Amino acid sequence: MKENKHYSRGNFIQTSAVAGAALVLADPLQLFSNDMSANIKAKGYAGMGEQGKLVPWNFERRAVGDNDILIAIKFSGICHSDIHTVRGHWGKQQYPLVPGHEIAGIVMAVGKNVTKFKIGDKAGVGCMVDSCMECESCKHGEEHYCDRHETAFTYGFPDKTSPSGITQGGYANNLVVRDHFAIRIPDNIDLQHAAPLLCSGITTYSPLIKANFKRGDKVGIAGIGGLGHIAVKLAASKGADVYAFTTSPSKVDDIKKFGAKEVIVVDSLDKLKPYYGKLDFLLSTIPYAYDISFYANVVKPYGTMTQVGMPIGGHITSDYFQMMGNRVNINASMIGGIPETQEVMNYCADNNLLPEIQIIHATEINDAWEKVVNKAARYRYVIDAATF
Repeated sequence: MKENKHYSRGNFIQTSAVAGAALVLADPLQLFSNDMSANIKAKGYAGMGEQGKLVPWNFERRAVGDNDILIAIKFSGICHSDIHTVRGHWGKQQYPLVPGHEIAGIVMAVGKNVTKFKIGDKAGVGCMVDSCMECESCKHGEEHYCDRHETAFTYGFPDKTSPSGITQGGYANNLVVRDHFAIRIPDNIDLQHAAPLLCSGITTYSPLIKANFKRGDKVGIAGIGGLGHIAVKLAASKGADVYAFTTSPSKVDDIKKFGAKEVIVVDSLDKLKPYYGKLDFLLSTIPYAYDISFYANVVKPYGTMTQVGMPIGGHITSDYFQMMGNRVNINASMIGGIPETQEVMNYCADNNLLPEIQIIHATEINDAWEKVVNKAARYRYVIDAATF
């Protein structure tokens, strides 16, 4: 992450929104001191190791730079990725580590070069907070695939500008971020519903859009949790006949209400056989290791299956003989770039397409994590940041 030049109080852009924003500042914990070149005090919940629970932690953000904005976080979604990361499922981490990359709040300060936001605007941050901004991928709206491998993810990523040495995420009361990597949240969607769109929304929207399916095409969604449920809504809203594959019988009625034409409870792989070769596209959000080949079989020959769920260690298995016979093209997708993330935010706001959420207090985070792991979430937990 690039170094940011600090600036004085006089460099802040002053707008009429300051009065409204002052309501947010009426918080027992000041978001920033009178010295605007100082680090920003923050408080949140952090993991202290792979095995432990998240605990309250006071820490500091970097001072607001010329190209930065300061966001007072109002809501932060809980993603399965948070659990995988803090528990070391994808590799060793540095602690303390504040997770969270579904962040929605209010802009409290802006750097002198910032024109995208003003004080008082609604803003959100997803899975990344910086990149080189100069390579072909970055210049074409795919900052998450930075050709120079300089994508800085929202938490746990080495960051020389961070007082803790790594990026710290959204289970906290504030965030300092480069303005380019913040998303404008429209007035016609509330912050608590906007937050999950910054990961679960874009992670599913991007591959669905790239699949170029037509109205009436058969689109499968495997794994109906935080990502899968919004994927069903998105695909149905685009005119697909949605076939949802779940291992949770208790979710069937919900999934139908989300817009699925048919729901298949996969309590054994035999339940997939009637659908072999029937679907035009399959999106899998399954976050644990499984045999991908049997799910790929439900796609028509030379069709496509995209994997977005990230298993422990990144490993999935496949049966070569099944793959050789089904002739299905399999790929993986990460999130989406900043333009595409803004696109899904606007689309969901304009179409009142909202994730199913449960608001929780910070003290409930550890319990919520266990419910996510045990498939008990319905369907996205969102933390009220006022409780940090």
